[in-house]
Amino acid sequence: MANITFVTEFILLGLPEFHGLKTAFYTMLLLMYLLSLIGHSLIITVVFIEPKLHTPMYFFLINFSMAEICSTTAEVPKMLTNIFSGQKSICFACCMAQLFMVFAMGAVEFITLSIMSFDRYVAICKPLLYKTIMTNRFCVHLAFLAWVGGFVIIFSQSVVVWNYPYCGHNVIDHFFCDIGPLLKLACADTTLMELIGLIYGATFMWGSFGLSLISYIYIIATIIQIPCASGRSKAFFTCASHLTVVIIFYMADMFMYLQPSTHGDTRVNKVVSLVRTSFIPMLNPFIYTIRNKEFKVAIQKAVRRKLLF
Repeated sequence: MANITFVTEFILLGLPEFHGLKTAFYTMLLLMYLLSLIGHSLIITVVFIEPKLHTPMYFFLINFSMAEICSTTAEVPKMLTNIFSGQKSICFACCMAQLFMVFAMGAVEFITLSIMSFDRYVAICKPLLYKTIMTNRFCVHLAFLAWVGGFVIIFSQSVVVWNYPYCGHNVIDHFFCDIGPLLKLACADTTLMELIGLIYGATFMWGSFGLSLISYIYIIATIIQIPCASGRSKAFFTCASHLTVVIIFYMADMFMYLQPSTHGDTRVNKVVSLVRTSFIPMLNPFIYTIRNKEFKVAIQKAVRRKLLF
């Protein structure tokens, strides 16, 4: 190993299939990123300034939106810069930081979605105990658990990936530093790391998805028993948006990462990852707010207040 030159930067291959549509692809990607950024920022701003939205549900939604902004910002601006400038390089430290941030924010989102499922369960199945259980202090502790837990879970694996020797080839067949294409470049046996990552991913994803699923089984059972049709409809629409996001998130990430990291079809993973990185974050603010009358009223109040000032 003494005569081997180690990699100091990587080349992100990106999506060569779209090279003939560079301008259109760049414009579409930029538009989706801006809509995602504006949508999540709007949620955070409106919830902060409207006292009626100072509830556990919206508090956790703020945390989810913040994680979404961090996750997309870690990937999309670099991808846009590479497309616009034609330069595809990324420094070693930047690549490792991007890898850590993307997966840490993903873990935070998963934990937050599970917490939001629990919040909806208590609100619908235990309405008389809701204020007693979901106190401000308890909500802050749950949010803290999501952020610290997400960082801790990913950090231990990231340290191992950072310390692998990378020599020879430095072309990553992806538009960001994803774990699978990166491990393919390591000058070491990564089998054990892939197995540990697979066990971590399966336990974490299926565990959090299972908790969300159990919550919604109880929620649906309770909604069915509501005698008033309007009450059933209101309870259903309150949870439908969150359930939609849960299904989309888990299905996309399970498809990409519940297999050995270096064995997946890179082309398929890039397409799914692009949808997960750009399209879904753009869609999430609309899913959460488009049918939410309470949030619409809060926006109208905020706009009127701004116009008056």
